[in-house]
Amino acid sequence: MAKPGRSIVVFDLGGVLIDWDPRHLYRKLFAGDEAAMEHFLATVCTHEWNRCQDAGRSFAEGARLLKAEHPDKAELIDAYGARFHEMMCGPIAGSVEILAELRARGTPLFLLSNFSAETFPPAFARFDFLRWFHGMVISGEVGVIKPDPRIYEIMLARFAIDPRRAVYIDDVAVNAEAAAGMGIHGIHFKTPAALRDELVELELLPPSIA
Repeated sequence: MAKPGRSIVVFDLGGVLIDWDPRHLYRKLFAGDEAAMEHFLATVCTHEWNRCQDAGRSFAEGARLLKAEHPDKAELIDAYGARFHEMMCGPIAGSVEILAELRARGTPLFLLSNFSAETFPPAFARFDFLRWFHGMVISGEVGVIKPDPRIYEIMLARFAIDPRRAVYIDDVAVNAEAAAGMGIHGIHFKTPAALRDELVELELLPPSIA
């Protein structure tokens, strides 16, 4: 069912607008040895370890802690921060097209992303569409990460957003659910086509003409 009155759209970044995956880098470093790469990402440079950088810890400190535990993996650990840009394969074209359509319709656009304060500025310089947002909250800059309710509160307060008018799009279901807990209409992003359908239902985009 459409949710009338929703007129503000907030996007996540990695996995929604940018194809970010550490495997884009580590496939090169492991020379195609998928099993060894997956073991490294599951036991050394893990998702939870990276979340600490998203929450404000420096890559230098994160790497220092890991290298104390895995000294034989020092170069691979250092590569995570030093070559982070290689994890961003490029924009997710269909999503950026939707972003452009919303922008052309005058929809207020905001960004709420779990992202390191160190690696976001290079991403901002690289992707022109990041300049389309009216405002953004980056977890590494505020020291709190999704799905902590505080980061949604920061966004709502900073930009005077009425949650009843807002839609939030995230590729992680628990993050979309946390937004819904704040009164925002949360969308769990799966594909650009599915997202378009949901935004049409919310009357934020026009129906496609067959």
